Formats: sequence, structure tokens, C-alpha cells
Amino acid sequence: MTSPGRLRTLAAALLGLAILVAQAQAQTTLRVVPQFDLKILDPIWTTAFTTRNHGYMIYDTLFGVDEAGKPQPQMVGAFEASPDKTVWTFTLRDGLAFHDGAPVTSEDVVASLARWAKRDSLGQKMYAVLDKAEVVDAKTFRLTFSRPFTMTLEALSKPSGVPPFIMPKRVADTPADKQIEDTTGSGPFMLKADEFRPGEKVVYLKNPAYVPRAEPPSGTAGGKVAKVDRVEWVMIKDAQTQVNALVNGEVDMIEWIPTEHYAKLKESPGVELVNAIPSGSYAMHMNHLVPPFDNPKIAKAAILAVNQEALMRAQIGFKELYRTCTSIYPCGSQFADGQTSYFTGKPQFAEAKKLLQEAGYDGKPIVLLYAPEFVVLNKFPPVMAQLLQQAGFKVELQTMDWPSVLIRRTKKDPADKGGWNMFITGWGGPDTMNPLFLAPLTGNGEKGWFGWPTDARLEELKTQFLFAADDAERKKLAEQIQLQVFDGAIFAPVGESTPLTAVRKNHVSGVVKAPITVFWNIEKK
Repeated sequence: MTSPGRLRTLAAALLGLAILVAQAQAQTTLRVVPQFDLKILDPIWTTAFTTRNHGYMIYDTLFGVDEAGKPQPQMVGAFEASPDKTVWTFTLRDGLAFHDGAPVTSEDVVASLARWAKRDSLGQKMYAVLDKAEVVDAKTFRLTFSRPFTMTLEALSKPSGVPPFIMPKRVADTPADKQIEDTTGSGPFMLKADEFRPGEKVVYLKNPAYVPRAEPPSGTAGGKVAKVDRVEWVMIKDAQTQVNALVNGEVDMIEWIPTEHYAKLKESPGVELVNAIPSGSYAMHMNHLVPPFDNPKIAKAAILAVNQEALMRAQIGFKELYRTCTSIYPCGSQFADGQTSYFTGKPQFAEAKKLLQEAGYDGKPIVLLYAPEFVVLNKFPPVMAQLLQQAGFKVELQTMDWPSVLIRRTKKDPADKGGWNMFITGWGGPDTMNPLFLAPLTGNGEKGWFGWPTDARLEELKTQFLFAADDAERKKLAEQIQLQVFDGAIFAPVGESTPLTAVRKNHVSGVVKAPITVFWNIEKK
């Protein structure tokens, strides 16, 4: 016979087990098909959107931008600027801690900003006039500039390209040209490293120690409340398989829908299409460091081959989802301008052939990088190859997956020795709103973004823009910067589109309108 005491012990054990089982069952998992695979985990080292989104999962920023694009404090609790805007003092808010339990300190912030500034266009300009970044105490730091720096908050809240994520000092001390190996952050989610399978799945767990701000979520600002326990990024390359997985309930969300299935998703009763992020753009980028695009005439000939309507029609398909736009800034935005020198967005093959002849193009094929399984961009390269051939170029499409494109574009070798000549990529609206946010305009020569053009005039204009007295002067300088981009044959805009997110209707809610895709505030039923 079992004693009453043993029965009570057994009952307590069974109750405890039942509670654990109930808790496990109650856990919510949001399964998402991201834009593309995550292989690079360092958001300071690359401008890849998936790596940037990964950054927002596990890191936090000093400031965010609200839905209107205005900087708002995030990790910062209070700040003040001297009347002449040369001295800025910031105090961190209470409750900030890294995933390992260590408090976030001013030393972590100063080290993180220093590393970020080596990789980002605005960061480089900012630190060029920074006299010192000093730790005042554990929660207070100060930035002192040699001249008034009115774009401090814009820099610290930069939402895309290379956002200034805050990392532990030991991680931020990693040289800027080397990828980090430690993914300890302080954000609302934590990377589950033992389940990270590049090409298959990325898993994030809710950070139970994260203290969100009290304000409602807005853009990358406000309260970052994780309302699911687990987020899984599921890598599905085939567009039809993505759609089937969503319709069948195998995944809950497709970050960017494959546009060839727009009509089907629009009519599906179990799917809701959400316009959560602003319209983005696409651009053709060239390697100016090696032949043939080290010759500006040949680079200009390639730009003259661009046919925006043909490229956008091929990639997006549905006219209501795209538009041509010749400005390097979003059409309709503050700095958008119709002055684009020779660039019309329409092909000018005769002029292109003339430039090639004048430049002595030797007929060597240019290497155009092509990721056929990356549904967001996969129609552009074949069409661009045809356009270039009509302009007099010989073209070699080199096939690989998109993460390999991201790695390949870092190589500065000649194209026939593992390098490259051209690729096409996309940019979010926040990446192109401001000439100092534009990653392709980062730095000069080999210190710049992939493609590495050298243009002293462009650098001078960027500096003038940085210290412009008012919006009217900035507008004039933004126009001059755009003209210099075309006259210097830096890159060419391809067009704009409206990215749509698809979620399971009546199962997923709370998607935040933001300049980039964020996963806090999302609820799953």
C-alpha cells in the first residue's frame, strides 16, 4: 500500500510535469519566410537586409525612428545638446542588459559607435569632425565635435544600411574589416545558436529580461514587446513552395511576397497582404576598381543601357506594384529631383556604343552576378544582360545563390580571378531618403562601399550637405550630388516597387509599420 506522503509527493510531481507540459504547449512560435538566407551575422559588416533584420532582432539602438521618420530615444533615457550643437550628452535608460546578464554601459556604446563609424557613410563623416567620444560614467557618454553637428540624432537613429547597433565592448572591439563571432546583444530576442542552420532555419527566442519602452511601437522606436516566444526564419527558396506553405498553414508569414504570385495571394481567403514598409528601389552597381568600369566612359555606357520599364516589368510584373523613377532618391520625397544629366531610364544604345568605341572597350565579357533562386531580384540580371549586349557589351552571367553574391561582391580581384563587374540589388526607402544614408555613396575609393568609386567632387558635396545651414541649402546640394552620381557614372537607379508582406489571416496580427521589417508586437493566435 502506498503511504499518503508518497501519494502527495507523486501528485506534486505529476502536477509539476503537467505545468511544464502546459507551458511548453502554450509557447507560441512565429514561422517566417525571410527575404533570403542568413549567413552573415555581423550587421556592421554588410548592408544585406536579412543581416540588418537579424540585427534588429538581437540588438538595440540608442535612437529609433517613428512611423513619420522622426528620431526618438530608444536605449537613451535623456540627452542634451549645447546651444551651438558641438557637445551632445546622453544618459542610458534604466533596465538595459545584455543577453548574458551584464549591464549595458557607456563603454559598450562608445566602442560600438567607433566600429560602426568605420563602415557607414554618415558615421565616417560624423567621426571626421568628432574631437572625442568620452565615457562620463557607467550610464552617461558625451560626443564633442570640432564644429556644430546638427545631424547627430539622424546618425544615431539611422534605420537601415548600417544601423548603429550597440554591442558589448569586447565584441565591438573586433576590427571593422573582420566579422564578429559573438552574437551577444541586448535586444528583444536572442539567437538560438545551437539551432542556427544556414540554408534551413534561424531560431530566435524571446528575451525574458528585455525591458521595453513604455510608448506604443512606432517604426523602429517605441516599445519593442516580444509577443511570441519563438521566431523561426524558415528558408524556402522556391516561390511556389513559399506560397503553398503559407496557404497550408505551414508558415505564418512571407516577409516579401514573390510578385509572380501576387494575384493568387490577393484572392486567397486565408491570406492577408500587409503594406508595412515604404516603397523601395533597385539599382545597378558596378565595380569601378577593375576593368572595364574603372573607365568612366565604359561605366556611363552601361548606365545608358538601362531600360527601367523593361526591367521592372520583368521583375515585378504588376503595374500597380512598381513605377519607373530616375532620381537616386525616392520619387516624391524631400530630395527627389528630375535633374539627372544624360540619364532618362530609357535605353540609349547608339550613344552607349559610341562611348565604348571612344573608350577602346576590348570586348572582354563583363561578369554580371546572378542569383536565380532569389525571387526578389532574380528577373533583373537576364534582362540587364540582354540590354548590355544591345549596347555593345559582351556579358557573362555567373550563377550562385544570393548569400554567395553578398560574399563575392566584397572581392576586389579582377572578374576573371574571382571578382565581379556588376550586380543589381534593392534598397529600402530609408536607405535612399538622404544622400548620407545611401550606402553606395559611402567613403571614397577602397574605403567605400562595394564598387569602390573614387570621386573627390562627390566627397566635397557630401561634406557640404552635412553642414548645410538649412533645408533649402540641403535641397540644392542633394541635387548636385545626384548630378555627380550620374556624371561620375557611380550607379544607376532601376525603378521602385511596393513590397508586400503576406500573413495568415485571422492568425497573425500586430505587424508594425516601420522602415524595415520588425518582429516585435506581432501576435499569433
